[in-house]
Amino acid sequence: MDLRERVALVTGAGLRVGRAIALGLARHGARIAVHYNETADGAHEVTDMIRANGGDAFAIGADLSDPAAAGRLVDETVAHWGVLDVLVNSAGIMRKTPVADVTPADWDAVFAVNLRAPFFVAQAAARVMGDRGGVIVNISDLAGLETWRDYIPHGISKAGVIQMTRALAHALAPHIRVNAIAPGAVLLPAVWDEAAAAHLAATTPLRHLGTPDDVVGAVLYLIQADYVTGDTLVVDGGRHVRV
Repeated sequence: MDLRERVALVTGAGLRVGRAIALGLARHGARIAVHYNETADGAHEVTDMIRANGGDAFAIGADLSDPAAAGRLVDETVAHWGVLDVLVNSAGIMRKTPVADVTPADWDAVFAVNLRAPFFVAQAAARVMGDRGGVIVNISDLAGLETWRDYIPHGISKAGVIQMTRALAHALAPHIRVNAIAPGAVLLPAVWDEAAAAHLAATTPLRHLGTPDDVVGAVLYLIQADYVTGDTLVVDGGRHVRV
């Protein structure tokens, strides 16, 4: 895929899956606006890697729990390159929150970053994409399709991302396509041990864990899939179809 004429904004691109997406799009020629909040070192490392390989990138710091950050991210991207073709809403937080321990502050923090922010970044992106068109890819989570008892606010926020994707796809057609990806076990938390990882692999229908590159491949597909909008592509090795 040749993305040399495309400008992409990737939120949460300083670490984990967002980092892989930014690097993956850059490998195909896209110019990348690398958003970060607390991972400045990681974001600047990503931009350095892209430039070292002949690409073009710059980093933008913003706290997406601040409602004003969404518009600023898009404005800075357009000020730098003049256009925005692809938005990947990858930034998110995941907090373990057993039911009895959930506080209003926990709820608000999760929803501010996981659901409110991607909506308003998408809204700002749609304004500048306009009739010229563009692609928005929202990163949801398998938790949006399953029930994880210790991550209920997280799961509800990610289910909201799936519904938001459907609604935006309808509202922004025909010029802007909006899809989502719901990854499963493609990058485990650092605190997981080998036994937990082995159990997860053994209980996955394809019998192995995924990698961030599996998500990158899904993003690339959705960028080029001109007749796909409003869909959520599940990338989980089949975990969502377990009986």
